[in-house]
Amino acid sequence: MNQVGAEEARQKLPELIDRAERDGTVTIISKRGVPRAAIVPISQVSESAAPMFTSLRGSARGCYGDVSEYIDELRHDRDLRALDQSTERIAIYS
Repeated sequence: MNQVGAEEARQKLPELIDRAERDGTVTIISKRGVPRAAIVPISQVSESAAPMFTSLRGSARGCYGDVSEYIDELRHDRDLRALDQSTERIAIYS
């Protein structure tokens, strides 16, 4: 296992990827000394990882109510504020 800083990883990314593929080297990328990510050989990545995230699709539906209605309300309020401001400007110039 190898550990590098984020800047070094950015500079040597092609080399780190090649080492992972060729030698199976795992590289831990740290930011300010704290491990944040890893470059691992694809053979070590579970094939079920991608479907795991897609299986969550829609799982929060209903947790926050109807988001589209909330967004419409925000837009309506914004439009009313803009109308009020423009009306105030007209009153000032009249």
